[in-house]
Amino acid sequence: MLVVDDSALMRKVVSEVIASLQDFFVVGTARDGREALEKIYALDPDIVTLDIEMPELDGIAALGYIMSETPRAVVMLSAAESRGDVDLTLRALDLGAVDFVRKHSRAGSRQVLEVADRLEQALRAAAVVNLRGVPALPRPAVLPPRPSPDPRYARAVVAVACSTGGPRALAEFVPMLTSELDAAVLVVQHMPPGFTLGLAQRLDRISALEVTEARDGEAVLPNHVYIAPGGMHMTVESGAGGAHVRLSDEPPLWGVRPAADLLFRSVAASFGSASVGVVLTGMGRDGGAGLGAIRQAGGGAIVQDRESATIYGMPQSALEVAGADLVAPLDLVASAVTKLLSARRPPR
Repeated sequence: MLVVDDSALMRKVVSEVIASLQDFFVVGTARDGREALEKIYALDPDIVTLDIEMPELDGIAALGYIMSETPRAVVMLSAAESRGDVDLTLRALDLGAVDFVRKHSRAGSRQVLEVADRLEQALRAAAVVNLRGVPALPRPAVLPPRPSPDPRYARAVVAVACSTGGPRALAEFVPMLTSELDAAVLVVQHMPPGFTLGLAQRLDRISALEVTEARDGEAVLPNHVYIAPGGMHMTVESGAGGAHVRLSDEPPLWGVRPAADLLFRSVAASFGSASVGVVLTGMGRDGGAGLGAIRQAGGGAIVQDRESATIYGMPQSALEVAGADLVAPLDLVASAVTKLLSARRPPR
């Protein structure tokens, strides 16, 4: 590990957290991005923790150099106290950072424990990252026209689960969806509160379909992508005329909230065979049981393949628990979803 932060206190805190973990040790520290690059070449660390805001060369610029010149697993440290901080954190994920850890401006015992727990999760993911699954992020040259809003309720749903590496995967998958889908898309991305609104807005700017952070009680409409808010479970509930989004702060499942298994089970109950579940990159096993529920209800299942997944934990677990109709590289998932759903969508 190389620990990079302009704060001597944060370097000390992060180094002490790492020292307490098995299988990880600190080979050096750096005060800014320029010194970090020098030490990466000198020490060749497996993983770098990189502060975003630093003098001389900030974390975003340093990350760009690292991923283009000497790629390796990078975990960002983000204050995330403003909209600008959130945007920079999401930009870091675009550039290839494996994950991020929200650090606190104060370093009391409670804050240190929170950072320690989250940092260990991020480092465990970084230790098994597939750097081949972190290529240069594509951007559509010309977006197709955005379809006119359809006030009719969705007849079919695509439910998506992702975690570590998910924001990058979504930035490739969602822009490939077009109005040919004629279904709602509901996404659970494991993220803390304060980040999913920015994620939705970034995806909306590069996608043909409208992308928003989900709101409790809103109608589930076709050709609309709903991102579960960080810190809230998202499910769908059938009612008069069609389905609506339901948000709750019930306890975490598998240690996460939102949890994809809850969404997938509700989709299976409300849409049955007119549904497709998709499990993309991520650590853990969330999504596997829910994907099984969708398949048992007659719906389809697609799992991202090992070669294109940043972290293969969730896809592998889903395959073991539920199986799949198709295992596909990320760049083929959108077209596969459309084809799989076309045979399942009920007529108007």
